Amino acid sequence: MPDPAGIQVLLWLLAALLIVAGFAGLILPAVPGIPLVFAGLVLLAWADNFVYVGWITLALLGLLALLSYGIDFLAAALGAKKFGASPRAVTGAALGAVAGIFFGLPGIVLGPFVGAVIGEFSRRASTAAAAQAGLGATLGLLFGTLLKIALAFTMLGIFVLDRLF
Repeated sequence: MPDPAGIQVLLWLLAALLIVAGFAGLILPAVPGIPLVFAGLVLLAWADNFVYVGWITLALLGLLALLSYGIDFLAAALGAKKFGASPRAVTGAALGAVAGIFFGLPGIVLGPFVGAVIGEFSRRASTAAAAQAGLGATLGLLFGTLLKIALAFTMLGIFVLDRLF
């Protein structure tokens, strides 16, 4: 029969790996950052048999993880809108963010920009207006990344506070 202490150490190590990979995934493309952080926190709770961190906290962390999915798409679209983009450019930025996922880091960065520019051009806007919409979408994407990093630290903080108190 396996040693319970050995399994607990293994769970802690795996949880730490997931959390570190998750934080790297907040910046790197194709790595699901927040879901990995959440999975690591669930493993940490499991390692302690859910004595310190229970299902209510894990449900809250799960909701925060779900919230992170919309941040990238909304941030790019709202960034474009903030810079005066038309509704077509805002839609283009959101579609570009989705399409960009399939092209790695260049696609993630350029997708919202290109989508916003195409959307703005479809309205027969000037090159300057299209470029401004694209810039807004790109800045929105950067802001979305910062929000996800803050969300990951918030999740970690909630877990630690629940674990300690």
